[in-house]
Amino acid sequence: MDHSNTMDEPIMMNEDSSDSNSNGELEDPSNQPFFSLHTLPKRRFYLTRRGKILQSTTERYLRDDLGYGTMLVPSSSSTDGGVSGSSRKQKKSKDTIAGKITQLVPWTIESVSSLEGTLRSTIDAASDIDSSAGTKIRLAVVDTNALLHHMDVLEYLRDNGDDDDNGDDYDNQKRKHYAIANAIVIPQTALEECRHRSLVMYRRATDLVRSSSSGDGKRRKRCVIVFADVHHVDTQIKQSSGSGSSGGAAGNDADGSSITINDENDARLRKVAMYYGRALYNNHSQSSSKSSIEVVFLSDDVQSRKLALLEQPTEEDGGPLYYQTRSMRDHVTMLQKEDATLNLLDMVAQFNAGPGATDARQQDGSGGVSTHKNYYPSHIASSALSHGLQTHRYYQGIYRSNRDTYTEGYVTIRRGEERVAVVIRGKMDINRAVDGDIVAIELHGIEKWLGDGGGGEASSGSGKDKGTEKRKEDKEDNDAEEEEGEESGKRKRDDQAGIAADTAEPSVCDTDNIAEEVPVDDMGQLRRPTGKVVGIIRRNFHKNYCGSICTIDAAKEKEDKKKKVGDGDAEAAAEAHPHDIIAAKHEREHPDGITSTVVFFSIDQRLPPVLLRTTQRERLMGMRILVSIDSWPADSEYPLGHYVKTLGVTGTKDTETEVLLQEFRIPCEPFPAKVLACLPPADYKIELEPGRADLRHIPVLSIDPPGCKDIDDALHCTELPNGNWQVGVHIADVTHYVEAGTAIDLEAANRSTSTYLVNKRLDMLPSLLTTDLCSLKGNVDRFAFSVLWEVTPEAHIVDVEFKKSIIHSIAALTYQQAQSLIDKPDKDCKDDIQAGAVKRLASLARKFRARRIEAGALTLASPEVKFVLDSESLNPTDVQAYTLYEANALVEEFMLLANVTVSKKILRHYPTLSILRRHPAPNRSMFDGLIQKAKTRGISICIDDSKKLADSLDDAGKALSEDQYLDKLLRILSTRCMSPAQYFCSGEYQAKDWHHYGLAAPVYTHFTSPIRRYADVCVHRLLAAAIGVAPLPVFLSSKSHLHDLAANMNRRHRAAQLAGRASVQLHTLIFFAGGEDGGEGGGAKEEDAYVLDVETSAGSEPSFSVMVPRYGIEGKVRLTKINGKDECLVRDQEKHRLGYKDASTGKMLSSVAVFDKVRVKIWVRSSRDRRELVVDLLEPKILADPTLQSKGSDKEKGTTGPNSADKKKQKKQKTKQ
Repeated sequence: MDHSNTMDEPIMMNEDSSDSNSNGELEDPSNQPFFSLHTLPKRRFYLTRRGKILQSTTERYLRDDLGYGTMLVPSSSSTDGGVSGSSRKQKKSKDTIAGKITQLVPWTIESVSSLEGTLRSTIDAASDIDSSAGTKIRLAVVDTNALLHHMDVLEYLRDNGDDDDNGDDYDNQKRKHYAIANAIVIPQTALEECRHRSLVMYRRATDLVRSSSSGDGKRRKRCVIVFADVHHVDTQIKQSSGSGSSGGAAGNDADGSSITINDENDARLRKVAMYYGRALYNNHSQSSSKSSIEVVFLSDDVQSRKLALLEQPTEEDGGPLYYQTRSMRDHVTMLQKEDATLNLLDMVAQFNAGPGATDARQQDGSGGVSTHKNYYPSHIASSALSHGLQTHRYYQGIYRSNRDTYTEGYVTIRRGEERVAVVIRGKMDINRAVDGDIVAIELHGIEKWLGDGGGGEASSGSGKDKGTEKRKEDKEDNDAEEEEGEESGKRKRDDQAGIAADTAEPSVCDTDNIAEEVPVDDMGQLRRPTGKVVGIIRRNFHKNYCGSICTIDAAKEKEDKKKKVGDGDAEAAAEAHPHDIIAAKHEREHPDGITSTVVFFSIDQRLPPVLLRTTQRERLMGMRILVSIDSWPADSEYPLGHYVKTLGVTGTKDTETEVLLQEFRIPCEPFPAKVLACLPPADYKIELEPGRADLRHIPVLSIDPPGCKDIDDALHCTELPNGNWQVGVHIADVTHYVEAGTAIDLEAANRSTSTYLVNKRLDMLPSLLTTDLCSLKGNVDRFAFSVLWEVTPEAHIVDVEFKKSIIHSIAALTYQQAQSLIDKPDKDCKDDIQAGAVKRLASLARKFRARRIEAGALTLASPEVKFVLDSESLNPTDVQAYTLYEANALVEEFMLLANVTVSKKILRHYPTLSILRRHPAPNRSMFDGLIQKAKTRGISICIDDSKKLADSLDDAGKALSEDQYLDKLLRILSTRCMSPAQYFCSGEYQAKDWHHYGLAAPVYTHFTSPIRRYADVCVHRLLAAAIGVAPLPVFLSSKSHLHDLAANMNRRHRAAQLAGRASVQLHTLIFFAGGEDGGEGGGAKEEDAYVLDVETSAGSEPSFSVMVPRYGIEGKVRLTKINGKDECLVRDQEKHRLGYKDASTGKMLSSVAVFDKVRVKIWVRSSRDRRELVVDLLEPKILADPTLQSKGSDKEKGTTGPNSADKKKQKKQKTKQ
């Protein structure tokens, strides 16, 4: 026998380490009264796989002084209501920049009279609760399912109903109360089970507990009680009771009866409801109050609700019903009947696709087994799944959807020492997994793996359970729906014009060092493994997704479209948007006459459509909303979810800005009080400290864009007596204010980067640091981390040193001001300290840059533009290209030098713990398309290494000298063929993989922007430890922690980039739409564009993509006036050319090829809840409208569009040669 003793501890409500009595009064422990203790030993016997019988004995301490639960109340609050009658020593509130932080202390409700007083205090003091009519007060006991799935309902706040709004949002928020009940009781059993199953929901539940607040006068008080049922002597159960629910780990008690842990937990939760119900009923029957207090047990477990009724006295026995039991949907429906203004039913979670289904364990509305046909294979049972994972038949990993479609993704698995990305394709193989789920997968046979050796794609039906029979037409229907999903993603990517991308999407190999291909034979042939999801281990349903619902406006249109699509009308289906097809199929009214199912489409393309059950269909049309996923049963084609909240009207700037922040998960909440408490006081003064070098005598200056407030860096360059120059790069010493492990450090690590939108900036650190104490502004003292070089005038480095310093910047220059100093004649700079320093820096920068380029560093380009915003509305009034000066290159060069120098320093001291930045060499396949297109212009691109690529681009620039933008365009397209750089821990990669391809640097890191990048903060700490001025924080000594840090920094950095691009896209739409209200902005524009790609595949729609340099826009031009089967349409795949010839003579009338210049019109098309940028062709006119050839054949004769002039010039040059 094996005996094990465990002791469960009650939940600790007090975050303070001091002792407190049941009234929250702080006392000496020696004066605490003695309380009764009981022990409840429990024994269970388990049979192991080897046949041994193990006994587990658990001793649980029981107490009889826990009363009716514990609340958290402000230590300084008045003790009214149920809290009255107990004196409390006042704690001093802490004064911070955020104001006073009130300490919360636990208060135990000792008696039923105190409990009733607490409940009555939640009613408005103006209400007559003892009126003859009586007022019903509700106390809700919630189970685990309520915490896991209905937190939005529990958190929902409703107004008091009074009109005395004082204008204080925080104060008015406190005046609201929970709609679900006057008081919410959270048993310890439910809270602990919630913590075990979902930390996200557990944190929200604890926040709910902290929200309890006392009130006075007309202010209502929120009441959330935690009840320690595990240790309460009156809520213990017998081992033989509670046999209803199934699941959990089974065992046998001492007398041999079978009981599961879930059964015991459910029975204890019902005991809690009985305990409160009996106490309040008995107390009410003895009092003269006419107002009743209803105790309701909220559970979506049908079996548990049935047992709750059986365990109470029945009317036939003459006994009272101590408490009610309802599902969450039934309870909310009852509340909405009492108050028609309460829109709470939309927030109730869904669990089943069947009409009328309301419960988590109920299969249909009648409580019977659902007769719905399954769309997907059933998931493997947990026992079989566990065995399969142990025997390596199945593999566990996190499913990640591709960014632009939900019908394809991958799961990273570990095979031996190697991590491999397994492709999951098609709805059936994905089998209801969503991005972020922890899943179990089974690998397909090698013949279905992807690769050059055959194999092909994984079929959508390969994940089908062989035991499930499906009719042929059902399979065809599923295939059609899969095509709809893929087509929807394709339209999103290809049809809409938008802001051009900077780089390629990072691959799994680049971001996580994971292999995408594995050898499958002795010859070393590589294939990409594929597989299918066989089970979901843990769901990732705790995020909110942003988007809009899609409905068919008119009932007749809806029925017609349903009929046409259902009858297989291909033309109708082609004309309809994929969203409309899905909406027409799934939208329906429910038998209750109140709710209807609508289809929600997320902005995030990784999420499939979600079926919502709502009471406000008409109100949600044309709105951006937040939605949470609840479940995805096998008989539902799409996941089921519930409405969370409305963000605003679709298309408005503020709403769409909030949407993009939600879409890319950008932290945008105000900094919490515990973070602001870490900041220095408002009267903080910067003074010289021991161990810090005083460099205030050195003329330091900064060079930044106009209006920059977060100045990270400053420079200086002075002459030394030996004729050499001292150059300094001074970076804001953020780590002086952000200590490792503090709340502000953890918040910065989570945010990882500042996010820059067109109209706002979301900082990584509070503004006191970002724009004041850490910003190296002019004419003030600031702490810095300085890198000092001694260099010769020919830019040869003699020595380098690193110092924590204090500096005094003499000027904060803009790029334009610095450029004017560079251009200033030397004779006028003799006594000008600023001009002399800037000129010396510019001279060194030119030499450093020349050496970098000679070593193979790339000179790339970006299509970035900037907006001119209206000073009041902040709407765009103009779009301008960025003007780059030599001063920009000057600053860039010294930042690169500092980053490379620091990376070498930290690597020497911490070769396996350094945070570095790598840029992998591009895969040749990524460049194949560009290489082929460049050949059509006689340009050869070599990518064997960065030096050869740089030389190729330089040669191409000379060959395309007649049009300077073509040189820039080629560099933009080259940049797009590369993956973005990634942060990593040096101990995770071999030294050969540290290389930064774009900079041609063996090692590189980020050191120069700690105000806006957390990676730089980590590097500052590494450098401080390397030079011996500060110890290395413990967490920076853990490679696993550094891996997690780097992964989060990469994810946040990429999200910030995408959010910034989405903000530019939004403002571009507003600009071309003529302003948000049609009164501002540019409206439709005609501009020159360059052809990037031509669709030459047979049978495809005639189209080509273009780049509009003036606005940095990339979009597809569709030749809508030309039929894809037109015999006059000429497709030349080899030359990447699309043309139109004369039907009678066969002579080419007009054509376009890659890199040709065309004339386009840019405008915005709006339809229902969608708004998109459209690029239409204006010239060549024949391609825009072939019917013009009969009207103006003379004008078009021998003309091939705007590029004909270029061809004539080339022909003349050849003739001369």
